[in-house]
Amino acid sequence: MSAGAQPPDTLTTESVPLLSPDHRAAAASEPSPERPSPQSLTDLFVAFTTLALHGFGGVLPWAQRTLVDDRRWLSREDFLEVLAFGQLLPGPNIINVGIIVGYRYFGWQGSVVAVIGLVLCPAVIVLIAGMAYSQFVSVPAVQKALSGMAAVAAGLIIAMALRLAWAQRRRWPWLTFGLAGFIGLALLRWPLIQVLALTVPIAVLLAWWNEGKSP
Repeated sequence: MSAGAQPPDTLTTESVPLLSPDHRAAAASEPSPERPSPQSLTDLFVAFTTLALHGFGGVLPWAQRTLVDDRRWLSREDFLEVLAFGQLLPGPNIINVGIIVGYRYFGWQGSVVAVIGLVLCPAVIVLIAGMAYSQFVSVPAVQKALSGMAAVAAGLIIAMALRLAWAQRRRWPWLTFGLAGFIGLALLRWPLIQVLALTVPIAVLLAWWNEGKSP
């Protein structure tokens, strides 16, 4: 690394320009040459299986930790772009993230392997747990354990949201759309489709306008 160069895990908004909606899909499918990448389909499978097995109560926080912090295949900005697409597309967010990340490195084979890694082992565990759930759900200790797991899951999601928001701190005007979404969903209890219909068009128009102003 040359003198004065930033380490690969340092994210600054100056080095990552705001992408217009027309260019986001291309950016999401192209790996960054400055970051490590999975060495094989097996490496990709192990990574997504590991994060799936860690994701009790929610996989997205572990996806951010595995792909951004541990493996460093994505920067926080990359993860935000991929997650944004995953949330707008139909289907579970984490499955969409796995499809995009897998395709980025190994094409359709990577997408298939990532999805299998996400669902194979958890599906086996859920089937076993489902058979035992009806027998032990009335046990007070089990009910308390489930309540504790729900609280931990909520804490992980809040921590992930704060870390991703911190990565966007120099673009704070755009965080107002996240705040608007939170108010609409959590406080006003509006349907998700209604919140998206109100916030996404405005955000896209402003992004286009901002792109047009860029030199």
